[in-house]
Amino acid sequence: MNFDGKSGKYLEDAIMQFSTLPGIGKKTALRFALHLLRKQEHEVEAFASAVVSLKKDTRFCNICHNISDEDICHICSDNSRDTAKICVVEGIHDVMAIESTSQFNGVYHVLGGIISPMDGISPSDLNIMTLVDRINEGGVTEVILALPTTMEGDTTNYYINRKIADKGAEITILARGVAIGDELQYTDEITLGQSILNRKPFVNK
Repeated sequence: MNFDGKSGKYLEDAIMQFSTLPGIGKKTALRFALHLLRKQEHEVEAFASAVVSLKKDTRFCNICHNISDEDICHICSDNSRDTAKICVVEGIHDVMAIESTSQFNGVYHVLGGIISPMDGISPSDLNIMTLVDRINEGGVTEVILALPTTMEGDTTNYYINRKIADKGAEITILARGVAIGDELQYTDEITLGQSILNRKPFVNK
């Protein structure tokens, strides 16, 4: 879709910015831009302010690396959570997916990715050593590896297992109700919830 400058510079600039979002093509970007034009000015300002605040004020938890408004996220600061159980996930979206099941009352550790040599992601690029540090502090009885059921996810599982196998914590993985190749964020809540409840010991083959 080429507007050739006929729709106004401001509209085209907005379309260009919306189309930089993942999964958003020019037609959808146009629909978003026109929708904002129909909104009241204070509504658009509130929208813009929320996006700017997201970038400027969002932090990452000093403990688990989850997204947070403060130095410590609301999960890590919740005294009702079982800090003896740490669920290791690839990204923030996985925390949200597991939380939506209401089947896990432990805490999390967000790696910020998974090991993928093809993409140039090595163990040193991930938050693995801070996980080791948390376990070394003591009090952790179980580490749940809730990573994608892909080759890269399994590689990361094996690497983490080697790092923490002698730390005294039980290492478990989700039951394979999550199909091989699936990502947690796309798994329905019931299946994911059952996979958490029926987790099993990790076996390093």
